[in-house]
Amino acid sequence: MSTELWRWSATDLAKAIREKKVSSQEVVQAHLDRITAVNDSLNAVTIVLAEEALQMAAAADKAVAAGDELGPLHGVPVTVKENIDLTGTATTQGVPAFAQAVPPVDAPHITQMKKAGVIPIGRTNLPEFGLRWHTDNDLRGATRNPWDASRTPGGSSAGEAVALATGMTPLGLGNDYGGSLRWPSQCSGTAAIRPTLGRVPYASALAPAEDMLTLQLFGVQGPMARHVKDLRVALAAMSGADPRDPWWTPAPLSGPAGAKPIKVAVTKDPGGLGVDTAVAAGIDKAAQALADAGYKVEEIEPPLVAEAHGMWAHLATTEINTLVLPMIQPIISADSGTFLQIVSELYPPLDLAGYAFTLADRNRAARAWAQFLAEYPIVIGPVSARLPFKVGGDLQKESLAEFVTSLRLVTTMSLLGLPAAVVPVGVIDGLPQGVQIIGARYREDMCLDAAEAIEQQLGVVTPIDPKW
Repeated sequence: MSTELWRWSATDLAKAIREKKVSSQEVVQAHLDRITAVNDSLNAVTIVLAEEALQMAAAADKAVAAGDELGPLHGVPVTVKENIDLTGTATTQGVPAFAQAVPPVDAPHITQMKKAGVIPIGRTNLPEFGLRWHTDNDLRGATRNPWDASRTPGGSSAGEAVALATGMTPLGLGNDYGGSLRWPSQCSGTAAIRPTLGRVPYASALAPAEDMLTLQLFGVQGPMARHVKDLRVALAAMSGADPRDPWWTPAPLSGPAGAKPIKVAVTKDPGGLGVDTAVAAGIDKAAQALADAGYKVEEIEPPLVAEAHGMWAHLATTEINTLVLPMIQPIISADSGTFLQIVSELYPPLDLAGYAFTLADRNRAARAWAQFLAEYPIVIGPVSARLPFKVGGDLQKESLAEFVTSLRLVTTMSLLGLPAAVVPVGVIDGLPQGVQIIGARYREDMCLDAAEAIEQQLGVVTPIDPKW
């Protein structure tokens, strides 16, 4: 194992701290030094909590020395996206107007992660209000892709993905409404798990009103890492009950083993709308890895992907245009305004009857997928069916239309609230390849099992130094 602590996994760091092989202070300092070394060229970490983190690390080391009971991630650094409440720092949403919006309490899953022993060392970048698939804003500026600075790092949890990919943190906390955990993970070659809706409790002490309905239905909080084993530990740590979230679900973290071999449905071009050869090749590699691990793999089309994607897009644009845009228009950047305008032209907002009908029709897609997953408990396919677009590509109507269509399997999972992991499978033409691994409701364990089987055969591709 490398002596450079910033290269280690979160679980390996926790184990070494528990066993007194390294101190939490050494681990935290190693990651702070790595941030100093590479962040200026990447702009992934926006606020560095060096003094606070080192104080917490000293306390963590005292707890180890005293023989106290330790959490599963005791003394391990973590970074937190700037739209999640973390006391002592602002929940900026990436906009100057919220630069001083400091929450009085942590978000529920942050409270739980702290109980598990993590030490926040920094905040990470996002597009304004998380409403873009590229990360740039007027408060913090643009985050750059460490593989190719001309390509997007994704959005909206790109700060986390880039920090992970370059060793600035071993563990990140992000969220996902339309791919915000999964798409940046593809762009940076890292791993993530989008939990089932209701798995991880969520609340914000700063919200001026209740979230719009689609955010309640589509949005989830989740962990990001370089290693699947770290996702598993972090997900368990953040999934406890909290009365601030009335829709938290007391579902077990693992379910019955089921019949063996587990059947896997493989879709390289869901909906038949086009896929890049490099993306398809990555899915082939993942499918072969699962077959070698004893899964029964079959190439078959899952149901209603194009229709479900359309439902997600029209519902999202309806609420964003009706409820969100009037409030945020005065404080967002021109680029964000352009992006939202193009999206609303591609997927026009629905009238009241259309909105109500589409919400109801969501159940048809959910039923079709529940029946499909009863036969094929795992589905693997693309995150985006396209490679990361060139910076600026999401501000041009034609290229944005192609990209949004490429996310159809991602948005289908958002619409239905199903769990989906992302794991890298290699590098091609200088860019990482990633696949999405989908399971039935509350079967994150099966998604992570399959992701780990792929990772064991194909390895990890990060951490890296910036490639430019």
